[in-house]
Amino acid sequence: MTPLLDITGLEKRLPNGRVLYASLDLTIAPGEFVAVMGESGIGKSTLLNIVAGLDRFDRGHVRFEGLDLATSSDDASTVLRRDRMGFVFQAFHVLPHLSIEQNVALPLVLQRLSAREAVDRASAMLDAVGLAGRGGDYPSVLSGGELQRVAIARALIHRPALLLLDEPTGNLDPDTAARVLEVIDERRRESGAATLLVTHSDVAAARADRVLTLRASGLSARP
Repeated sequence: MTPLLDITGLEKRLPNGRVLYASLDLTIAPGEFVAVMGESGIGKSTLLNIVAGLDRFDRGHVRFEGLDLATSSDDASTVLRRDRMGFVFQAFHVLPHLSIEQNVALPLVLQRLSAREAVDRASAMLDAVGLAGRGGDYPSVLSGGELQRVAIARALIHRPALLLLDEPTGNLDPDTAARVLEVIDERRRESGAATLLVTHSDVAAARADRVLTLRASGLSARP
């Protein structure tokens, strides 16, 4: 099977000269769920940003659906990220001046879908993540767990091929975290999206097909 994501020989250096990765390799198949764990500061979030085309790297190749991000233009990376990837950040990044429905519908608006279709799909996705009837609310009245569900709905609304999860339960209490993980699992299985999760949580990582440990030397299978 052709990999959805194929990373080979990835090297990333920080401005101070510190090497985050010397030679990192990773492949993810369509529909596969891979979790990456590691110490704080080792570069887990940076890896997600590189995959999403938000951060540059120094050497190697990152190929997503055949596009090599090492040589692609910023415009091509932006289109790829907008149309084929969904990103759930630890800090939610829900826009406070937009309603919940508008936040979730935003990726569809950027793809220039009709307003009617965007609203209908956003409403259905909010139902799916347990926020039926809340579309008119604004982020300021939602709990942390509810905001994370909004972020999940927004990340999946455009049916991405790859879902990127950056510590999606890091700011949540254990009960809320468990509910959010269940929502993620249900929605990603339903959509068929491949998933790359970076986390400190053994509970979150246990849902993955593979669990890897990130070190400066690269990725290795977790015992």
